[in-house]
Amino acid sequence: MRRRFFMTSIFSPKWYVEQMKHWSFKSYMLLMFGLGAITASTLSSHITTIAILTWFAGVLGFTCTVAITNAKPLNGVLGLVSALIYIIVAINAKNFADVVLQASYIVLLDIPVLISPQWAKDAEKHIHGLTAPKWLLTALFFFASWGLLYLMDTNLFISPRPIIDSVASAIGFTGALLCTLRFREQYYFWTAQGVMSIVLWGVTAMQGDASPVLFLTYIMYFMNDMIAFFDSHTHWFHKPNEIKTNNEKLQQQVN
Repeated sequence: MRRRFFMTSIFSPKWYVEQMKHWSFKSYMLLMFGLGAITASTLSSHITTIAILTWFAGVLGFTCTVAITNAKPLNGVLGLVSALIYIIVAINAKNFADVVLQASYIVLLDIPVLISPQWAKDAEKHIHGLTAPKWLLTALFFFASWGLLYLMDTNLFISPRPIIDSVASAIGFTGALLCTLRFREQYYFWTAQGVMSIVLWGVTAMQGDASPVLFLTYIMYFMNDMIAFFDSHTHWFHKPNEIKTNNEKLQQQVN
């Protein structure tokens, strides 16, 4: 019954309004700044079909990442739509490993949220840290992903940027897996992936295969990762007791 209610509620504007409530103040500020910057960058460049699709992908994808930081199921809907658009843009830019990465986001992040609304609820009760053996398994998963993606970029599909494309995607693939399994260390990988994606789409834009909009969008992603690290009101990276203490302090200041 709860799942059926969730699947019907995503078609209600009221649900989206509710999903945008109770975010951290810094997240709201970053969201407004990021959406404005992405839109301004799009309007300042040559408007084409790909440019419009890139704008949609950037706006939806950035809002999705901020929603993940604030543990909101909204990220499932936005992530699914933005990933599908990203795939079109990445194919056009010949960043084929990034295509695989966006497909993995759909499978590992978006569909689980849509199927199970509890995935992102009460996040502080389920988030945990990596132990030494799990760090080793994570490293093995990353290098295996990198190797397979590089082989794909150099043999199956020919990418002009195989090393950057495969490294960025392998890092993001690992981060998505850790996010699905609710490990707080995912944000180390999101941060590294953000840096590599800034490089990837910056080089792609310089080589004339994409507009600079995604380059700017990934800078916004990186700024969101910094909020996850340093804003103690977010759930993913900080421990529950720390979040509770800071929320109590904030409530006292309001009163």
